Parts: sequence; C-alpha cells; structure tokens
Amino acid sequence: MEPGNFGPAGADYWAVEPPSAGGRDERIPAMSRTGLRLLGGAAVVAATIVGSTLPAFAHVTVNPNTATQGGFTKLTFRVPNETDNTNTTKIQVSLPAEHPIGSVSVKQHPGWSYTVTRDKLAKPITTDDGQVTDYVAAITWTANSPASAIKPGEFDEFDVSAGPLPKTASLEFKALQSYSDGTVVRWIETKPASGAEPEHPAPTLKLAPAAAGGAAANGTAATTKPAAAAQADDSSDTASTSSVNLAIGLAVAALLVGLLAGAAGVIGLRRKQPVPVAPSRETSRV
Repeated sequence: MEPGNFGPAGADYWAVEPPSAGGRDERIPAMSRTGLRLLGGAAVVAATIVGSTLPAFAHVTVNPNTATQGGFTKLTFRVPNETDNTNTTKIQVSLPAEHPIGSVSVKQHPGWSYTVTRDKLAKPITTDDGQVTDYVAAITWTANSPASAIKPGEFDEFDVSAGPLPKTASLEFKALQSYSDGTVVRWIETKPASGAEPEHPAPTLKLAPAAAGGAAANGTAATTKPAAAAQADDSSDTASTSSVNLAIGLAVAALLVGLLAGAAGVIGLRRKQPVPVAPSRETSRV
C-alpha cells in the first residue's frame, strides 16, 4: 500500500494495522496521542522551570542590590536595550532627595559623556569630610555617537561610588532610558506591598544595618573611603554574576532533562508491528 492510500473501511496508511502471524515489520508506527501529551507536558514543565529559575534581565537595575548603612559602595547601573530596532542613547538616574548621599563620584565610561546635577539640601548633613550643603540629585550619561549607543539585544553598565549610605531600609534610583527614536522608558515605579513586580520598577538598593563594631556586612568598614569601598564591592558584583551563571546553567539542565524525559516516554510507546504474511500457496500438478 502506498502512502496516502487507504485500505478497507477507510483505514489510514499511518494507523497501526492489526497483528497477524509471520514476519515482523521494522516500520515505526505514528506517534500516539499519549506520546504527544508526554512530550508536550515535559516541554511545559521545562519551560516553567526555566522561567522560574532565570532572573529578570530586561529591567534597568542597580548592582549589588544590597549594601550597608553608613558605608561606601560601588553602584553599577545595568541598562539593557529592550527594543528590536532602536538604540539606547541616554540614561538618567535620579538620586533620592529624601535620603541624600553625601559623596558621589562617577566613573568615566568610554564612548559616553556624563553630567552631574546638584541641588541644595534643606538640612545639611555631616560626613567624614565635614558638612555637606548640597548633594548629587541626578547623573545623566549620553552616548557620544551611534557607534557607542546600546544596540538591540545588548546591555551596558555605568558605575558610581557612593557613601556614606543613609540609615534607611532601601533607596530607589528612578531612571529614564532614552532611545534613538525619541521614546523614553520611565523606570520609576515602586514595588507594592503585595510584592508583585510592576511593569517598570525603579532600580532599588536594599540597605542593611551595620554589623556590631561598625563593620559593614560585606566586610567593608562603615568609614571606608569610596575608592577602597569600590574595590571591596567588586567581589559582591562577581558573586552576583556567578549566581546568574548558576541560574542559567540550572535552567539549561532542566530544559534538557524535560526534553529527554519526553523523548523517553515517546520511545517507550513505540513497538514493532507485525506485518501480514500472505498464506502459502500449494502447487498442484495436473
């Protein structure tokens, strides 16, 4: 029987034929509905594991996401391009006025220029260097040319050293991301008490109280100067990168396990089908 033809009673060529005595057919039968369900279910489980394991990379974030009250730290603002056909040409980060940071220095970024906006403090704050009457209210990085802009599918990082960090539970660094087509994405939303992540969350730094004796939780003394603190926080950023790599590895492993489980289920349902053998014909002599 040729493929596409049908046998008696409309039997499809790819359907399993009834067994009969004789030789065996090496043809593999069509995949059963149960096999498809197993494969589909395995794929769904693997996709769920991947989705729950990988962190959200598409948002503008501040790293590390935890620091110590009273200490200095290096803050890295990670900026991804979420579009398919436009470049990120500018990023503006606002520092909270309600919890001003006394000392902020910006690291030069190749291919980009930056400007610092300062505002007067309603109430001066005291640092190791004396009283501070104004503070850094915003930092704006701008690409010097299209070649240095952040392309679709890419990300970039911008560093500052900041401290002493205020005694509060967290700091929000609201950010505006500008694209070459004039679009501006406002990363300014506060996470609600329910814990649900908003569509455009503001980069948030959690602050932990200093450990006993005035030492920072990450091993940096609360009075460490910015340069030394920035070097110490490199280890935190490396640890964060390692965690991301581990999450990706686990997700890939989960996907492979899911696909292999589905394939094993399908193979287990396959069986060799017997093929009908024409009855022997006796030759009679006249």
